[in-house]
Amino acid sequence: MSIELTDSLKKLLKETAQQLKGAAKRKFIAQTVMALGHGGQSKAERELGWNRVTIGKGVKELNSGIICVDNYRGRGRYKSEAKLPNLLEDIKKLVDSQSQIDPTFKSQRLYTRLSAAEVRHQLIKKFGYADEELPTSETIRVKLNDLGYRLKRVAKIQPQKKFPKLMQSLSN
Repeated sequence: MSIELTDSLKKLLKETAQQLKGAAKRKFIAQTVMALGHGGQSKAERELGWNRVTIGKGVKELNSGIICVDNYRGRGRYKSEAKLPNLLEDIKKLVDSQSQIDPTFKSQRLYTRLSAAEVRHQLIKKFGYADEELPTSETIRVKLNDLGYRLKRVAKIQPQKKFPKLMQSLSN
């Protein structure tokens, strides 16, 4: 016996699974797949868009009664600001003196002539950061962009062009 998936039932199952997280979601998916009967995993993947790995993990958890612990905190790295709490303030102190606002005043962007590599070098030189503890130049470039700075030559004030004097016509 297998359950036929109508459009309204598909929508209900997808929305319910979307609202759940972690082990509760896997348990719901596994129970739904079991109710679908033989071929339920491939049907759920095809019709509902659920991942086969998640389905398999949920079925194993349901059959064994042992819930897998998700280690989300173990993924990725901490932000640079977590290790160096004064980093953003020190970057602002360095870059603000070398920045200017958009000359057209059309945006709130700040343009600076310091490159990310130069900012990194100045942080080591002026603020005493160790080379090993600072993030890479690429990370500093991202931090500069997040703070609203753009690397661009600071525009100098251009003198007005001298307009040639109009010549009087010879018809006088």
